[in-house]
Amino acid sequence: MKWKKFTLTTTTEAVDLVSSMFDEIGIEGIEIEDNIPLTEAETKGMFIDILPELPPDEGVARVSFYLDPDSDTNIEEMLIKVEEGLDELSMFTDLGARTIETSETEDKDWINNWKQYFKPFTVDDILIKPTWEEIPEEHKEKLLIEIDPGTAFGTGQHETTQLCIRQLKKYVKPGDLVLDVGTGSGILGITALKLGAGEVFGTDLDENAITAVMENMESNHIDPEKFKVLKGNIINDKEVKEAAGFEKYDVVVANILADVIIPLQKEIPVHMKKGTVFITSGIINMKEEAVKQAFAANDAFELVEITYQGEWVSVTVRKK
Repeated sequence: MKWKKFTLTTTTEAVDLVSSMFDEIGIEGIEIEDNIPLTEAETKGMFIDILPELPPDEGVARVSFYLDPDSDTNIEEMLIKVEEGLDELSMFTDLGARTIETSETEDKDWINNWKQYFKPFTVDDILIKPTWEEIPEEHKEKLLIEIDPGTAFGTGQHETTQLCIRQLKKYVKPGDLVLDVGTGSGILGITALKLGAGEVFGTDLDENAITAVMENMESNHIDPEKFKVLKGNIINDKEVKEAAGFEKYDVVVANILADVIIPLQKEIPVHMKKGTVFITSGIINMKEEAVKQAFAANDAFELVEITYQGEWVSVTVRKK
């Protein structure tokens, strides 16, 4: 059975109000298309080092939602609610064209369609897989990590994640305290715990990380007391700095972006024990020199090694 897709053409200024209205009347799962460039704050929490070139922003946005013809929801009644909601919003904001186009999509399970691209994969002797996939027979003896990224975080297949995992294998020792900055799905913190770390403290700008880590901890049968996650920015948030604690971590890992790592390296030393390592990635090769120079200018660190995979770089340093 096909899903019905409805696409509203409106103004970019009205998108937030329209989205809230859709939520209030019971529409779940929307798509927003516009040409507004991402802000610096938005890119900090994302895996984007080189932004795509967008056409000029003309103030037009398209908001799409899907309805199942087989569900108990009456499509005509829902569309009447949409029009009534738009009538109300039009008294407060410019809705632009306010046209609704109707189309059909072949895939009934469109909201879970991304799952077909997340298959079990290995990083050396570690097997990483989603919970809905079986363990391949040839990998049954490998260390197993189960990660369900949901739609908010990556699957762990990205080169930078694999670079960090290999560095964690080198440096995590039994009982180590690990700080995971930009934890996301929690894959690096969970890997550290599976490798023998005693506890992990994670930070992330996205509040969804807290839920994702808890769910992935449960999938991996790990005591939730071993992995604490706090929403916030350890670079400039005093509460996060203090919650993380000082001069206590044996390993710090940050798989973020070069432009975040550069200011981050100034903050991290105060949280580390002497002689311990800071593993970084999320660095596209054209940003390698900038990151190396930032670490070289910081008297607290000495370079340990640089590793590569594809176009991506991992820089590992040690606190003097």
